[in-house]
Amino acid sequence: MGTHATFEVSTGERVTTEDITDRVASRLPADASGTCTVFVEHTTAGISVNEAEPRLLGDIETVLAELVPETGWDHDQLDGNADAHLRSMLLGRDVTVPVVDGEPGLGTWQSILLVECDGPRTRTVTVVCE
Repeated sequence: MGTHATFEVSTGERVTTEDITDRVASRLPADASGTCTVFVEHTTAGISVNEAEPRLLGDIETVLAELVPETGWDHDQLDGNADAHLRSMLLGRDVTVPVVDGEPGLGTWQSILLVECDGPRTRTVTVVCE
């Protein structure tokens, strides 16, 4: 049977990227082997696996802004954050990674990233291991 854990991530900017690899790893059982799904419980944030190099993190934020402009969306009439919903839809809200002996089975340059699209906010991340 699998395990389930959550943690919170507080972001300080409207659009920002946080490396959450260590926080995910600390929620994995020491003897776990299989897969782990990392899921953000919000519609205006996403989860991705990529390199956590600072310039690339900035590039992620830039490409999201270029792909989805901040204004001009119908949903903005409701709460002004349609761009955040659309950006997170492009990213996806979860990733599944292998787990070997209680550690995420990531490549040399891979990190698990939370991409905030509507901050600053506190986000709940769920980690489920099977």
